[in-house]
Amino acid sequence: MSAPSPIELDEPATDDLTVPATPWVTIVWNDPVNLMSYVSFVFTQHFGYSKAKAEKLMMEVHNDGKSVVSAGSREEMERDVQAMHEYGLWATMQRDDA
Repeated sequence: MSAPSPIELDEPATDDLTVPATPWVTIVWNDPVNLMSYVSFVFTQHFGYSKAKAEKLMMEVHNDGKSVVSAGSREEMERDVQAMHEYGLWATMQRDDA
């Protein structure tokens, strides 16, 4: 018997497939309680967004009824949703299948 050639040892295994994790998103929903200025304030405070980006997202919430305000791992989005709830905003999370 002969030893395997170095080429055979260096070849990657092709049996294992790695599928990238589908990112999750945090969605903030329009509500009849919070002022638009407060929603923008929350986006700048929690996410560190610029005033312009926070106002753009706030206008999406106001005009479209919702806005995707962050994306990442499930655990990160759970934290963001919890933070939005603590600020008094309506928020949910879902897989970003788009």
